[in-house]
Amino acid sequence: MKNRRLPPLLAIRAFDAVARHASFKAAADEIGVTPTAISHQIRLLEESLDQRLFTRSARGVALTPAGEILFRASGGIFATLRDAVESIETLSRPGTLTLSTTSNFLTNWLVPRLPSLHQLHPSLELRFHSNVALADLNGTMADCAVRYSMQADESLDSTLLHRDRFVLVGSPQLKLRSLKDLPGMTLFHIDNRHVPSPEPSWQHWKSVFGPEDLDVQSGIRFDDETHAIQAAIAGQGVLLASELLVRRALQQGLLHIALPGALPGANYYFVSSRDKARREDVQQVKAWLQLEFEAKE
Repeated sequence: MKNRRLPPLLAIRAFDAVARHASFKAAADEIGVTPTAISHQIRLLEESLDQRLFTRSARGVALTPAGEILFRASGGIFATLRDAVESIETLSRPGTLTLSTTSNFLTNWLVPRLPSLHQLHPSLELRFHSNVALADLNGTMADCAVRYSMQADESLDSTLLHRDRFVLVGSPQLKLRSLKDLPGMTLFHIDNRHVPSPEPSWQHWKSVFGPEDLDVQSGIRFDDETHAIQAAIAGQGVLLASELLVRRALQQGLLHIALPGALPGANYYFVSSRDKARREDVQQVKAWLQLEFEAKE
């Protein structure tokens, strides 16, 4: 069987940027080209694959099912490449501060707020390490981290940033007005969600809020919350999401809290080793995070 020729790397790079930002303009700003150039690359990629990758509306950009498949691959590939390149650059820039966190927190909360950090500390050299595995903060892998856990790690210098909760969200276009409408909706599930405990699952929601006829096994399963959020923005179903991670989409009107009620979440902590906690750059990032969280409470 003849191997199919892969699409151009530039087009995949443009696609990955649009998927991460849910915006052609933001993707163009990141890459340093015009939105028209980004649109051209996406059109070439869609023609190459013979598939629509995005749905576009006045409210924003959302991934199609084909786009979801490609984003799972491109996200991992470019994250690995960025980590490798940034690690190489760090060898020649020993003053760089490396912050470790989850890709969901990085994409949905941290990245949109980075301009204010740069404005406050323009000389700060910052690198991100994104992985589900915990980085060793006592070694050279990372200097500090934002971690999501039920309680503070007593072996580290830990500062509580935010107590999370999970809310039921969906597109404002969905006709979900009361609990009796919920059984008619497509439920989104997140697999391998180890924190918080108990899990904010549909079974948990049903036991607290109902309705009794809700089929908690039906729906679509995702292994990444960011992808589920994008599908919810596209109006494809409803999601029990971290209120913190969907806050930007709520403020933009892309999502709304469809029904009252919330399930408890875990906590966000800023952590570092006790030695590194005394560093000026670590203290600067911690203080900035505290200000950002307090401003949005």
